[in-house]
Amino acid sequence: MTTFHGVVPPVVTPLTENLEVDYASLTRVVENLIDGGVHGLFVLGSSGEVVFYDDATRRRILEHVVKVAAGRAPVLAGVMDPTTDRVIAHARAAQEIGVDAVVATSPFYPRTSSPEIADHFRYIRDAIDVPLVAYDIPVCTHYKLDRRMVVDLAREGVIAGLKDSSGDDGNFRFCLLDLADTPDVFLMTGSEIVVDTALMMGAHGVVPGLANVDPHGYVRLWNHAQAGDWAAARAEQERLCRLFEMVWVASGRVSGGSAGVGSFKTAMQAMGIIDTNLMARPQQRLNDAETARIVELVRAAGLMG
Repeated sequence: MTTFHGVVPPVVTPLTENLEVDYASLTRVVENLIDGGVHGLFVLGSSGEVVFYDDATRRRILEHVVKVAAGRAPVLAGVMDPTTDRVIAHARAAQEIGVDAVVATSPFYPRTSSPEIADHFRYIRDAIDVPLVAYDIPVCTHYKLDRRMVVDLAREGVIAGLKDSSGDDGNFRFCLLDLADTPDVFLMTGSEIVVDTALMMGAHGVVPGLANVDPHGYVRLWNHAQAGDWAAARAEQERLCRLFEMVWVASGRVSGGSAGVGSFKTAMQAMGIIDTNLMARPQQRLNDAETARIVELVRAAGLMG
């Protein structure tokens, strides 16, 4: 099994009513995830609202999570930014803090070509001494990391793994097939409602935002899959699918980020894990009616009395 595997949630970044990072709540988030049995922590990902924070805030968030985790779970740090040299600066800072790996997307905003994007990852890898994970999320970057690029970069030793949030399960499956003889490379799905399917295909793990709400559920799913009990894995996945419906409660009124991550924050606030459901500006928080519906879903999933 690869060094990084299993359930590695993208850690939500809670905020105070003054729109500052709420470090007391962040501590509870991390402790809840570790208590839930997760196998790693992905800090400053999309669910962590990474692009909304300046360099100093990103650094403090990473320092805090590394300190709270205290070696109980590996920490992977998102280092997303539009251009290569800015990503390298974030990656070097994360390495200095003591993270176990860094996670980078392709450049965004600049109009780059496929060869330039491949070089982007090579430049990052050459600049650091910790593993580099490629993050495929075309909904945010407007570029899909294709099979050939992922496989080539993995075989070159540039990337140690992939977090696939593209929704292209066919491409992901072919990457798994192509790299089946490369045991040190790990491929994780971000498609949290088809985790059982991805694990059956051979995925090394999952990076589910919903695990901020129910880490125990995803760990149970992982354990069922590892035991080969696919019926139990499917049942757990289908329970989680019902819970995942929270991401559509505010859909159409607010942005996709507010509806998705905002629903996780709303559920976590209702469960007493964090103090507010605020999102970084200009994203909007969910309203009282939406909150009430999310609480219903959380109760139905057995997470609240």
